Amino acid sequence: MADLVFIVSRTEPKHYLYLTHVFADESKDVVLDRRIGGERRRSLRSLRIERRHIDRRHRDVTTELQSSGWALVRRPVTYTAGR
Repeated sequence: MADLVFIVSRTEPKHYLYLTHVFADESKDVVLDRRIGGERRRSLRSLRIERRHIDRRHRDVTTELQSSGWALVRRPVTYTAGR
């Protein structure tokens, strides 16, 4: 799994193609931004108890995606229980 992740705006497919070509052999992932509309799905039902203990996103990259079309983030270190 890559240490660094390039997140590319959906509106910049040329950036996505370029970055996937340039970093094809390196330990960097290039992904398209998958967010659509709001950050989370909204429901008319009452809110359930949050099952996740921490939020997966550590920083907001919206401004970078809007200004340059891509953002570079470091994948957080994950620890597995029992190791």
